[in-house]
Amino acid sequence: MLHTEGLSVGYNKRVLLHDIQLFVRPGEILTLIGPNGAGKSTILKSITRQLAPIAGTVWIGETAIQTMNEQQLARTMSVMMTGWVEPERMRCEEVVETGRFPYTGRLGILSEKDHERVAEAMERVHVTELADCDFNCISDGQRQRVMLARAICQEPEVLVLDEPTSFLDIRHKLELLSILKDLVRQKQIAVILSLHELDLAQKLSDRVLCIKGDRVDRCGTPEEIFTDDYIRSLYGVTRGSYNGWYGSLELEAPQGEPEVFVIGGGGTGIPVYRDLQRRGIPFAAGVLHPNDLEYPVAKALAVRVITETSFEPIGAAAVREAAEVLHRCRTVICCPERFGTMNRGNQRLRELAARDGKLTTQNG
Repeated sequence: MLHTEGLSVGYNKRVLLHDIQLFVRPGEILTLIGPNGAGKSTILKSITRQLAPIAGTVWIGETAIQTMNEQQLARTMSVMMTGWVEPERMRCEEVVETGRFPYTGRLGILSEKDHERVAEAMERVHVTELADCDFNCISDGQRQRVMLARAICQEPEVLVLDEPTSFLDIRHKLELLSILKDLVRQKQIAVILSLHELDLAQKLSDRVLCIKGDRVDRCGTPEEIFTDDYIRSLYGVTRGSYNGWYGSLELEAPQGEPEVFVIGGGGTGIPVYRDLQRRGIPFAAGVLHPNDLEYPVAKALAVRVITETSFEPIGAAAVREAAEVLHRCRTVICCPERFGTMNRGNQRLRELAARDGKLTTQNG
């Protein structure tokens, strides 16, 4: 649907990114990620003809966009950039209606079909109730959704969005991304967007384009891109950690000898780990299986994690190792309320802590 050949972009004839090769197919979402200032918005402005490329060509199908007139381009591509228009005394419905101007002719008179498309787009993004509101008197998040409705009612083949989830709360972030997925699936639109939220990019994208330095560093599926090591390298992460399984970030672990031992498992220890980290208290965790859902958090935040082989009951060796660490801690927090076959060894640790007078519960 859209692809580039030898594209170099920048400002004032100075190349910021060179030899950009990207493509997006109908029914596909391509997401651009990378550090602040890497050039994501510059690429999007260049492929939407808001910024002239320094070199290379942007194609939609077999047509170079440089050869398309404004109406042809507007009927093919819809754009929603980070900033928005600042109309004076325009109602939200009127702002959305401007998305139909490529179809109205010189007088800009909307037909019944145009009004139907406007109403459908506003309903799709849940801004119908804002129709009569002054665009300049609504919240930033509401403006973002109104501008998305404007882009949708343009009925494009290619939809380009620059940080579309900016200013949106969690509910409207999820709604917006669901809307994009529906458009892609139902109407086979090709979508290109930039995102800072890696967890959303991982869940939304069909392919991910990574920008680093003066070039495209890598392009691939989310499974290929969102790994611990690669994301740390792409963003130059030197403090804290990134977990590719969950697309989540963790702050740095407290340093020093562990003062608290946390008996966890099955996710019960996660809130305790994060509470201790916030308070700057170094801790140890165990005994955990590496396939336990809380293991990545423990690994990121604990000074030491005692483990047992996945799918195996906690054995005597792991209990002894954990007991040695436990005895040197001033407090033991036991998170599980029940013990079964696989974590019976942790029940033994709980008994040792109670005997030493160190035991407290998660709520204690």
